[in-house]
Amino acid sequence: MEKTFQVGDTVRLKSGGPVMTYEGAGAYSGAICSWFDGGKLVREGFTLATLEAAPLAR
Repeated sequence: MEKTFQVGDTVRLKSGGPVMTYEGAGAYSGAICSWFDGGKLVREGFTLATLEAAPLAR
């Protein structure tokens, strides 16, 4: 069964990388995620199977 996330959940790629915010479903059963790279907002689509839940860094 494929993992599901709620809008606003923090996620990251299973292979590592920045903590991202899950924004919702994208095309082709994907996920739209956003994060900040320095001061720039980045938004990208990912395959759900490549994501895992991530704790929010405080």
